[in-house]
Amino acid sequence: MEKFTTLTSVAAPLPIVNVDTDMIIPKDYLKTIKRTGLAEGLFAEMRLNEDGSENPDFVLNKPAYRDAQILVAGDNFGCGSSREHAPWALLDRGIRCVISTSFADIFYNNCFKNGILPVQVSESDLEKLMDDANRGSNAVITVDLESQSITGPDGGTINFELDAFKKHCLLNGLDDIGLTLEKAASIDSYESKLEGQRPWV
Repeated sequence: MEKFTTLTSVAAPLPIVNVDTDMIIPKDYLKTIKRTGLAEGLFAEMRLNEDGSENPDFVLNKPAYRDAQILVAGDNFGCGSSREHAPWALLDRGIRCVISTSFADIFYNNCFKNGILPVQVSESDLEKLMDDANRGSNAVITVDLESQSITGPDGGTINFELDAFKKHCLLNGLDDIGLTLEKAASIDSYESKLEGQRPWV
């Protein structure tokens, strides 16, 4: 998993509450267990017209936000079913950070396991960030995981809280497999010891 340290990017505004995982990646795109190629389904029902062409009014289709790696979203982002394809699709599109006032628990935890930083802020702070994000190509903000801070285009800073263990995992690029591999030496030692004690196993 790619480490998350500091991210500077245009932030795209998505002022919609209760964006569920079916809106993030519709069920039609869940036929694969691959983590790549899902960007084409990201927000498909909002991003695409019925004929498959791009909806020019959708934020990620606008020239200023096509390369956005940060999403500033409404309350209760990622609610609905527990599909891990939702963070996979965001990551495949290049989005590494989602900022909201609240997240659904399963989506929130899935983000950390896939290298995405979900940042929870107050309503007043989200309002400021949404204003910043509406500046188009000038909506450049910096998210610093180590200092747990967000710096806006005018230099103003917002701090956020984060669980220490989740922070450690993102800073070091550790998913569940990575965490297990950190204990590889201890696991090998235990297995060698067990082989000596129980050679019949």
